[in-house]
Amino acid sequence: MAATRARVPALVGEMSAEFAGTMILILFGTGVVAQVVAGGALTVPPGGLGDHDSIAWAWGLGVTLGVYTAARLSGAHINPAVTLTLAVFKGFPWQKVVPFIVAQTAGAFAAALLVRWNYTEVLGHADPGHTIKTQGVFSTLPGNGSVAFGVHEWGAFRDQVIGTAILLMLILAITDLLNNPPGANMAPFIIGLVVVAIGMAWGTDAGYAINPARDFGPRLASYITGYGTAWRDQWGNLYFWVPIVGPIIGGLVGGAAYKLFIGRYLPTAGPELPGRVPAPER
Repeated sequence: MAATRARVPALVGEMSAEFAGTMILILFGTGVVAQVVAGGALTVPPGGLGDHDSIAWAWGLGVTLGVYTAARLSGAHINPAVTLTLAVFKGFPWQKVVPFIVAQTAGAFAAALLVRWNYTEVLGHADPGHTIKTQGVFSTLPGNGSVAFGVHEWGAFRDQVIGTAILLMLILAITDLLNNPPGANMAPFIIGLVVVAIGMAWGTDAGYAINPARDFGPRLASYITGYGTAWRDQWGNLYFWVPIVGPIIGGLVGGAAYKLFIGRYLPTAGPELPGRVPAPER
């Protein structure tokens, strides 16, 4: 009984850190997309690329700052795909997987509500009906919401599997103490650069959600604040499942790839603590 009481506060603290870290990530990520849309920077069809570089950099910096916020207490997964992959490949305790995912999704939801509230006037001016025109502020869409790109849900699903596999393979490479990790607590910064690179190289087909909490939490927030189209894409297809299932599968693929190509060849002696790696995502 005493051992159980001792574990509960630790888990609560870890969940609090995951909530706060994911909230920081979404405040910057969703905030920058709202600013681009609200500032009139979109010069392509609704939901298009717009000021793509500023969006990619803000998401990457959001990851870095979110990881620095949560890393001491929880390891800063701030992404359900990361949590699940660490449980499968790095010994992260399975009993913490669901609580971590709940905390991450709640943090993303809370941050999106704050962004929605702050940008109420300008979003209302840009899109009075709260339609798919500005839905991409909060959640991803195939082809970034453009029908011109011709990307449907299965193309976006493929993209999310590949993009998240890249993310998780690199996160494991960067944070594996048996490998050659960056020193001086630079791992969060390097992982943020990984997200910037993914955004710049893999952003067109599906908006590089690569994080189920990042997409579902803000999608739910937008739905309850007037975006009736939140669960569907510009084609009218039910889409919300794509940035949930795709990243989960992609994370496991990336974890398996790292183990296959790198992990099994590394020396086995070292100070690594299973599951306690600062690993985010967007």
